[in-house]
Amino acid sequence: MTQESTMLDCERHVFQADVARLLDLMVHSIYSERDIFLRELISNAADACEKLRYEANNNPSLLREGDAFAIRITLDADAGSLAIEDNGVGMSHNDLTSALGTIANSGTRAFIERVKATEGGGAELIGQFGIGFYSAFMVADLVIVETRRAGDSEAWRWRSDGKGEFEIQPLGPENAPRHGTRVILHLNDHSKSYLDASKIEAIVNEHSSAVQTPVDLVENPAAEPRRISEGGALWTKPKADITEDQYKEFYQELAGQFDTPALTIHWRAEGRAEYTVLAFVPGSRPFDLFDPARKGRAKLYSRRVLISRDIDLLPGYLRFIRLVVDSPDLPLNVSREIVQQSQVLAAIKKGIVSRLLQELGKLSETEQDKFLAVWKNFGAALKEGLYEDPERRDVLLKMARFVSTAESEGKRSLADYVAAMRPNQTAIYYLVGEGADRIAASPQLEGFRARGVEVLLLSDPVDAFWVQSAVGYDGKPFKSVTQGAADIKTVDLLDSAKNVAETAGSVLEFMTLAKKVLETVVEDVRISDRLSESAACLVAPEFGPDLRLQQILAAHGQSGLQIKPVLEVNPAHPLVLALDRLAKSHDSNLFEDAVWLLFDEAGLLDGVQPKDASAFAARLSRVLSKAVGA
Repeated sequence: MTQESTMLDCERHVFQADVARLLDLMVHSIYSERDIFLRELISNAADACEKLRYEANNNPSLLREGDAFAIRITLDADAGSLAIEDNGVGMSHNDLTSALGTIANSGTRAFIERVKATEGGGAELIGQFGIGFYSAFMVADLVIVETRRAGDSEAWRWRSDGKGEFEIQPLGPENAPRHGTRVILHLNDHSKSYLDASKIEAIVNEHSSAVQTPVDLVENPAAEPRRISEGGALWTKPKADITEDQYKEFYQELAGQFDTPALTIHWRAEGRAEYTVLAFVPGSRPFDLFDPARKGRAKLYSRRVLISRDIDLLPGYLRFIRLVVDSPDLPLNVSREIVQQSQVLAAIKKGIVSRLLQELGKLSETEQDKFLAVWKNFGAALKEGLYEDPERRDVLLKMARFVSTAESEGKRSLADYVAAMRPNQTAIYYLVGEGADRIAASPQLEGFRARGVEVLLLSDPVDAFWVQSAVGYDGKPFKSVTQGAADIKTVDLLDSAKNVAETAGSVLEFMTLAKKVLETVVEDVRISDRLSESAACLVAPEFGPDLRLQQILAAHGQSGLQIKPVLEVNPAHPLVLALDRLAKSHDSNLFEDAVWLLFDEAGLLDGVQPKDASAFAARLSRVLSKAVGA
């Protein structure tokens, strides 16, 4: 059979559809929340007002002088109905047939395409898919539309029960709007709660408070309208037109806090993706800052309509920032409830994070006192980025502030540290532990103090992790004072420490025997460059996790990563000299007890309890008995 004969035999058919079934599936499957119907109808009304605003630019007679656009929601408990009315462009008979009679035929999309074709631009309208109107059938068993197109003399009534058919008939002038559209929903039995004024107001505030047209609520046909939304989103206004009080009021509503924002960041981005961001750094620490979920709070809008009240736009370490993002370029699903993952969304996320860090960095340089308050509240969270965001690690390190042996208020930057490094100092030294005060008393710091070498005191849990992966700063590597050899011999001792160092004696006998006694629990016993006052300390070997990280891992059940420490001793300390003399005696039992107690004491100074408490107590009792002659 030839290709030509195959084509001649080919039959072409048009897809058939059970419209009633299709409409039912669409209404009850696309939207996850019934409240969305009100958002969709308000969005349509707002678009209608914007269309008339645009058309009146070319034909001013369509609007009377002084006319103000508004959307009105009227509740009628006696009739069991809810009406949404606008004074926008309205619809003609053909509009009703094509827009409401054809599913997925968007009049708004057609209007935007027409504007683009004639003028090369686009109006700021919301509708895209041509299905939002049908969400009304989620809550109504009868929908009536009364409308008159601006400039037309005829008005029309459209009605449908959503079962597959609709009716259109002329509407008398006494019932017709001058121009615009009135959508009347006769609510079904499961939806009478939408006659509650407080519920309607809450839905409008949640989903539609940012649309550009004001919204009024009429609680019953005899009541006066009450404005529940002023129309227009704060973030769409020029920054010069927004006061600090307006920013503060918006922040407090967004964040659910009563403080003043420490930093307000407002910008509009154009390029590959267009979006507007209004972000706030809180003035105080939110109660859920360290919630295990590490979830941020960002509201996402598309054309001023809420898409997501809590979307993952920021990395976990920026979760404290409260923000809204509005973009007309977002790829949405047809319900406009879900943002599709795309290169556009990825570009928006990346741009937002970069700009926020840029603004925080600028604050750290220009308003240091203000930034220190931010760092005090959120530095622990920001440091999580040093571990999980290598791409931006340098930016974060530049703004980071630390407590150190030279600065106890947490104001020390790495640039300050590097500028104050001692001659022959080659690394940025740090000590990780619980609480800066407790860390500052660690014996491992003694040798560094004796040489005037500054040490960063890191007390946040995340510090034990990021320092393992951070290469360094300004060409200077990070080095733990509890890991490997101290490597500070080349740094001169301060004058006050030289006399102490000169008293050091040879303790080779003690070193040899102590290694044998402790061979099951330590990797080595060696002379320390770290110590100038204490007798001994524990440090980690050169490679592997430092002591603090091992403690954290052990607390989380990862004891398999435990590595035997090194016991470092101070050869100038009287106790070590006495133990060396004891090693030369013939009292091996007393020597062993004393060496084990020295090891346990070094562990206690690091907050590590003796593994065998009863053995520790027995040794201590024997040594004390010997000391007092019991």
